[in-house]
Amino acid sequence: MSNITEKAVELKAKGFNCAQAVAIAFAKTAGYSEDEIAVISAGFGSGGGDMHGTCGAVAATQMLMGMILKNKYSDVNELKRKVMSANREIAKKFRDKNKSTICKELKGLDTGVILRDCSGCVEDAATFLEEYLKENKIID
Repeated sequence: MSNITEKAVELKAKGFNCAQAVAIAFAKTAGYSEDEIAVISAGFGSGGGDMHGTCGAVAATQMLMGMILKNKYSDVNELKRKVMSANREIAKKFRDKNKSTICKELKGLDTGVILRDCSGCVEDAATFLEEYLKENKIID
C-alpha cells in the first residue's frame, strides 16, 4: 500500500467519511489545503448522503480528477474529455474489482451481502486514482 493510500485508510479510521478520506489524502496533489478539501468533499460521503448514489470514495476520485488536471489543460473542452475518460477508467477498475460503484450495493443493504467495506472502498479508490496519475505521468 502506498503512502497516499495508507493515509486515506487512516483518515477513514479516524472518522472522516469515505470521500473526505480519499480527498484529503490527495489534497496537496489537487492544490488545496486538507481543511479546504475536507469541506469540499463532505457531501459526497455515504453515496451522496443517502447511500443510493456513487460510493463516496469513488465520487472523490471523480471530483479530484478535475481539480488535479485543471492546471494541465487550459482548454475546458479538452479538460472535460480527459476528466471523463479518467473517471470512466477508474470507475471501471473499481466496479470490476467490487461488482458495483453504488454505496448501498457495496454495503449489501438490499441483499445482505457486503461486497466491500468502507475502508476497502477507500483503499481501492485511492489506489486506482494514484495508479492513473502515475501511469499518465501526472505525479511521480
